[in-house]
Amino acid sequence: MDTANFASAPNFAAAPNFAAAPVRDSVLQVEKHDYTSLAPSNRERVQPMRGFDPIYTDIVDYIVRCTHRIWDEKNPGLIYSHYAHNAVVYTPLGTTHSREEVVRATIQRIAEFPERRGMATQVIWNGDEDQGFYTSHLITSVGRHTTSGPVGPATGKTFVSRTLVDCMVFENRIYREWLVRDNMAHLLGLGVDIDAYTSNVAAEQAARGVTAPALADAGRLVGQEPPNEKADLSLANNDVEARTLSWLHTVWNCRMFGTLRDVYAPNLMWHGPVMRDLYGAPAAIQQALKLMAMIPDASWTAHHVCSNASNEGGVKVAVRWTMEGHHTGHGTLGAPTGKPLFVMGISHFHVINDRVVEEWTLYDEIALRVQLKLPPA
Repeated sequence: MDTANFASAPNFAAAPNFAAAPVRDSVLQVEKHDYTSLAPSNRERVQPMRGFDPIYTDIVDYIVRCTHRIWDEKNPGLIYSHYAHNAVVYTPLGTTHSREEVVRATIQRIAEFPERRGMATQVIWNGDEDQGFYTSHLITSVGRHTTSGPVGPATGKTFVSRTLVDCMVFENRIYREWLVRDNMAHLLGLGVDIDAYTSNVAAEQAARGVTAPALADAGRLVGQEPPNEKADLSLANNDVEARTLSWLHTVWNCRMFGTLRDVYAPNLMWHGPVMRDLYGAPAAIQQALKLMAMIPDASWTAHHVCSNASNEGGVKVAVRWTMEGHHTGHGTLGAPTGKPLFVMGISHFHVINDRVVEEWTLYDEIALRVQLKLPPA
């Protein structure tokens, strides 16, 4: 394997080759703006959006405003006009297949956490009115547990957590969604007994016939061959996205963690599960090593990538990904069990001057603990 190619620094300097730069330049960005600016009352539509409600002026306005209307203004009935009847929602704890399930789950969560506020941190997107839009929405949630519900008896305690949501949208309706919540941060903030909680969730899922993940051969290897040196770049829409997928493959599938020194800026800010906020490339590299150490045979797969030029400078890139392998190493999940694990994750990267200066990566540690308690497939 030629490791020289992996050690060279990626070049992010080339500007994204967006097909519709004038339209993209006029679309709202979340950064630097208050909510009232993100959901304006007197703004003309700046982007072709056939079939969308007149209130929405572009795709970022749509995602931020409809989320606020449904959750903060407590109007879950809007889901009937904003989700397809057969909307599929994928989460690390399971999948739903209908709009009515989305309505029911939203009502229950609003009722249990009526003071919760979900604040948009950023929205990265691509697409158009003909092919549909794809959005990756980072949300920071704050709230208080004032009502007994699925989490348990009301504690009155406050919490802060992050959520990353990827949505596929066509003519005002979300028809597919990937939802990754930092449930561990949420539950720890409320003082919930994590072991008891995950045992109860696993028991409920097992009663419905849910089993531990059934894994095949590691996707990064073919027989006894080493991993591919080059990433599959077919998902990329431009040079920045291709280079991002390339270094992610190098790190995760080729196990070349040291190359992150050439990817990360020395003053990197890294935000991860359980509301971990770290500073500096060495700390972020250690987090990557710790995750891989728990699942040392894991394969890493990218499922979607999109990017936008940022009004904070540089480019922001969103990648939805999965990992699968076996729990054969020590880490936050405890002593190795040998059981299969499936990780659903989403990452946002802010790239300036050829380096990642900030990263947000999220996967659900609660879901991983539940998987370890499920009966075998």
